[in-house]
Amino acid sequence: MRPVRLAAATLLFASLPAWSASPAATPSLAGFEDAIHHWRNVHGDAYPRHAPDEVAKIADNILRYQRIDGGWIENQDPARILDDAGRARFDIEARKSGGSFDNRNIYTQLDYLATAYAITGDTRYRDGSLRGIAFTLAQQIPSCGGWPHTVPATQSYHPHITIADDVTAGVLGTLRKVVSDTRRYAFVDATLRARVQAAIERGDACLLRLQVRQGDTLAGWAGQYDAKTLLPAQGRAFELPAIAGQETVGVVRYLMSIPAPSPAVVAAVDGAVAWLRRVEITGWRIETFDAPAEQFQYHRSTKDRRLVADPSASGLWARFYDVNDNSVVLATRDSARVARYEDIPRERRTGYEWYGSWPARLLSEEYPQWKASHPATP
Repeated sequence: MRPVRLAAATLLFASLPAWSASPAATPSLAGFEDAIHHWRNVHGDAYPRHAPDEVAKIADNILRYQRIDGGWIENQDPARILDDAGRARFDIEARKSGGSFDNRNIYTQLDYLATAYAITGDTRYRDGSLRGIAFTLAQQIPSCGGWPHTVPATQSYHPHITIADDVTAGVLGTLRKVVSDTRRYAFVDATLRARVQAAIERGDACLLRLQVRQGDTLAGWAGQYDAKTLLPAQGRAFELPAIAGQETVGVVRYLMSIPAPSPAVVAAVDGAVAWLRRVEITGWRIETFDAPAEQFQYHRSTKDRRLVADPSASGLWARFYDVNDNSVVLATRDSARVARYEDIPRERRTGYEWYGSWPARLLSEEYPQWKASHPATP
């Protein structure tokens, strides 16, 4: 689970156009922004790539990356031009099973392939999308209806119901396209469409069930939940059980995308928005400054960050808040909760977004527009 720029998360729940079979149509690569970002963090950006309008070549890559049971590994650039060694590596990967929903993965690939099929008519892309849908449905967690981080699990947090990085909300947003975009997904038959609809209904109910309550008041969502107890759970070592400011925004955007939302959905959105307003941080801002270059395992840094007092500052939120008292939750790679931002080592200060402005657009524009059409039900 890694940070992502606001634009990518926002695009997840934007309605797509009804794609025609015109070869002039070019599907967006915006859904892969997070994956591409993480690929470049490790490998750099000096590599050849296909142009965005080379749809068939990109779709061919996505098929090559797909595993035997329909899943995909995370953090790949679908537009990367593969050399012989790269093609050989993914031919071996394709014989494996499983995949990861982390960093907006799997549902982004199956959606791209559906569009590639509409554009090109190549049935391989249709079949790849169908395998991706089947894999996604098979991984829905029975105890609640959310989705895991990664299967098969190789880390303790992989089996958790995952809200972080838009896993469950992103899957549900794409499944809604499968049932509503009947032109692009015309190849989905009635039986499969009914299964997808049932998965959506279970997933929506799961999101409502998992929303954190503070007394009688609805708050936000944790980054992940234990699949048995349904309590907030720890992600990676530095991601302690907590309400997640960034991920709550993604869930709210998904819930606002539901046509004709139920009173329960409206109440969930209203409660989460009120919570986001309560936990806004004022009087402080993040400052980025030059620092000696240092190479870490997952990124290289020539900057550092500090939290600076500024009486005029507003529009800042923490990545994590305590589920009981809404205090900011900060931690190190050894899972030690710390009180101050400067107590986090530089590697995690510069390689993770502990503070951000993720809810700003939601609160100032998106929610007021949505609320005008969805007043609370008495």
